Amino acid sequence: MPELPEVETVRRGLEPFMAGHIFTKVEQRRPNLRFPFPEDFAGRLEGRRLTALGRRAKYLVGDLDDGTVLIMHLGMSGSFRIDYDGEDSAAPGVFHHDRSKNAAHDHVVFQMSNGARITYNDPRRFGFMDLIARADLQAHPLFRDIGIEPLGNELDGALIAAAFAGKKAPLKAALLDQTLIAGLGNIYVCEALHRAGLSPRRAAGTLAAKKGQMLGKADLLAGTIRDVLQEAVAAGGSSLRDHRQTDGTLGYFQHSFRVYDREGAPCPTPACTGVIQRLVQSGRSTFFCKVCQR
Repeated sequence: MPELPEVETVRRGLEPFMAGHIFTKVEQRRPNLRFPFPEDFAGRLEGRRLTALGRRAKYLVGDLDDGTVLIMHLGMSGSFRIDYDGEDSAAPGVFHHDRSKNAAHDHVVFQMSNGARITYNDPRRFGFMDLIARADLQAHPLFRDIGIEPLGNELDGALIAAAFAGKKAPLKAALLDQTLIAGLGNIYVCEALHRAGLSPRRAAGTLAAKKGQMLGKADLLAGTIRDVLQEAVAAGGSSLRDHRQTDGTLGYFQHSFRVYDREGAPCPTPACTGVIQRLVQSGRSTFFCKVCQR
């Protein structure tokens, strides 16, 4: 599933073609994706202006001029393709795996007032779209339990220490808990933990003192999380499996992976003699170095 940097990359690719423009025509080609579309989905969008396109965790959040919010989730294989003024199609992102071009999987088409035609393609149909009143957004089941944004100023060592205090769960599992920190996924947690020199198996509560005060390791981890995510966004995300940018290009952060999917490779930490290992935690592959990650 695309992680936060991939979704942010898609948002940035779509924004110039959607924000400030009107939906002149909307084609909804099937009744459902992962979930049914809301009633009169196309009719409620047509004639409305999208005033801003944001992101919350792994959701794209588009504000409409009537106080409604268009929610879009990419699921496992969702992608957007942009055709603009007769130019060749583009897609917000770049991958080393081909994005689906099968028109049978083109499920939603947005025709915008600026001439852009934006097509949502999703072979597995695990993504979804919804329309929610802005006033109800924070209390909606999709958003009410989401934690803080890791790219914002809220994420620091004190917050991590407070959130993890007393937790016996493995550190990696705690970081993947979306109610604590929003949008973190398997790839970037593995990368951040390696940079911070922290074992994915250590108890999350060890990043806080007994009374909950911040330890230096919590501050270090907060910084590495932000750094990894910012670098990944700048690189256009990681091109794995189905993820692409909206211009069809590939994200290149996978070329900067230190541990993810590098089982058996020498640890890149200077002077470390370890080898990258793989273990399974909660059904997901974890890549780490047991020598320098403690």
